[in-house]
Amino acid sequence: MTSTAMSGSYLGEGSGPRAWLLTTDHKRVAWLYLVSLTAFFFLGGAMAVLMRIELATPAGDLVSDDVYNRLFSLHGIIMVWFFLVPSIPATLGNFLLPLMIGARDLAFPRLNLASWYVFIFGSLFALFSVVAGGVDTGWTFYTPLSTLYANGFVSTAASGVFIVGFSTIMTGINFIVTVHTLRAPGLTWFRLPIFVWTLYATSLVMVLATPVLAASLILIVLERVFGIGIFNPDLGGDPLLFQHLFWFYSHPAVYIMILPGMGVVSEVLPCFSRRPLFGYKAVAMSSMAIAVFGFLVWGHHMFVSGQSAYAGVVFSFLSFCVAIPSAIKVFNWSLTLRKGEISFETPMLYALFFLGLFTFGGLAGLFLAALAVDVHVHDTYFVIAHFHYIMVGGMVTAYMAGVHFWWPKLTGRMYSETAGRIAATVTFVGFNLTFFPQYVLGFDGMPRRYHTYPPEFQFWNVLSSAGAVVLAIGYLMPLFYLGWSLFRGARAADNPWNATGLEWQTSSPPPPHNFETMPVVTRPAYAYDMKGLEHERFSPHREEAAG
Repeated sequence: MTSTAMSGSYLGEGSGPRAWLLTTDHKRVAWLYLVSLTAFFFLGGAMAVLMRIELATPAGDLVSDDVYNRLFSLHGIIMVWFFLVPSIPATLGNFLLPLMIGARDLAFPRLNLASWYVFIFGSLFALFSVVAGGVDTGWTFYTPLSTLYANGFVSTAASGVFIVGFSTIMTGINFIVTVHTLRAPGLTWFRLPIFVWTLYATSLVMVLATPVLAASLILIVLERVFGIGIFNPDLGGDPLLFQHLFWFYSHPAVYIMILPGMGVVSEVLPCFSRRPLFGYKAVAMSSMAIAVFGFLVWGHHMFVSGQSAYAGVVFSFLSFCVAIPSAIKVFNWSLTLRKGEISFETPMLYALFFLGLFTFGGLAGLFLAALAVDVHVHDTYFVIAHFHYIMVGGMVTAYMAGVHFWWPKLTGRMYSETAGRIAATVTFVGFNLTFFPQYVLGFDGMPRRYHTYPPEFQFWNVLSSAGAVVLAIGYLMPLFYLGWSLFRGARAADNPWNATGLEWQTSSPPPPHNFETMPVVTRPAYAYDMKGLEHERFSPHREEAAG
């Protein structure tokens, strides 16, 4: 990027490693996370591509069964805890939350930088486990496999996830305090952008649920290293205890991943349909409802584990209930589009693809919430397909929508719209070609995590493996054209999408302290129906006067 583009912006406030590695500017910390998470995304993705190439044939002719076990374990560990959980909050959330509420920075800037260093420190343990031989327990670390029988560096990988949990808690505390204490004058709770609502709900889950994961991982290490009888039945332990502890965190963690993506889509759809978000309060409250229900449905992962049949019925009912606030969001997004002046820029394409993929994946989740169906498809590729439709088809697609939507604000540069639309379409096609066949495989009975399989499953596996190659191309394309735009892209206007959010009322890229004058919010969010008022939602006042 040229010096002219950076002049007066946060990007021009010093250069070199020291200026970036010691920064307390939330925008620069977001970039530190963005670079780190992108590296982990492609590392985990490379492992997935290797698995799909292996599964193109029924015989194990590319890697051994032991290497295959390590591939799917590390793929899951890296993608879940080192990309999916921190992705949107740590990157877009870090960059945008203060801008969206009119603040100069997060409440605790040093804690924000410390969270990135803790993340990097924890990631070193995971990377060491990769190069030193890997883990073969799966990303869930199920006992007694992880405590008695597993080969590899289980304690090292679990310690890495444990450490990264502290980074997650730091981010959650920072966001909660920031939303409560640093909102601009006039920015009441029901004038907040939905993205802020979802970050707030996500932060509550981060702070409340992550300690449970930390405790369960500590217990694994204690049993594995010292032989303490916690989960081992031979020593008086209970292996189901770990499943209860793990899923009490890990199902809320699904909403840590997907809620911020829902917030991104709630920003993009109104902007490119030129319509206010339909049912704003219902969408905001449904975000909080999803966070609450997320703590009540962990047992639907354990229908075949031996838990009480009565508990299974209760968890099944609650799992159907959690679909209600998600459905509210889908219906309200759809009604936002109704009679809108829709334009199909790259962020809008990604958001529309999110809407379709998340809805389809969510409907499959209702099948898994039904006890009889779950018994049939448990531990099959049906579960793999459902999870990836939500987490990859949903969350990653929303993440891409957000990156493209706010890229002009992050960098002050525009990317190639043609390249962006092609990449979005290739990603959508590749994703469905990869994971829809897995629904068929799972329903037909193919178990997950198997190195070899009967020849009758090969047709669907070949389709899935071919789709993985297409999907990889779709994900690689933005890496190139967004990188190109950093240096050669056209200069972005302050508000290239004519959006109504407060973050668009400052320069692109923003100045070091976000706003030259303190904004005062005078209008509701998403005022796209107020002709001529798109740029009058905020009244500039001097910070001295407002203070």
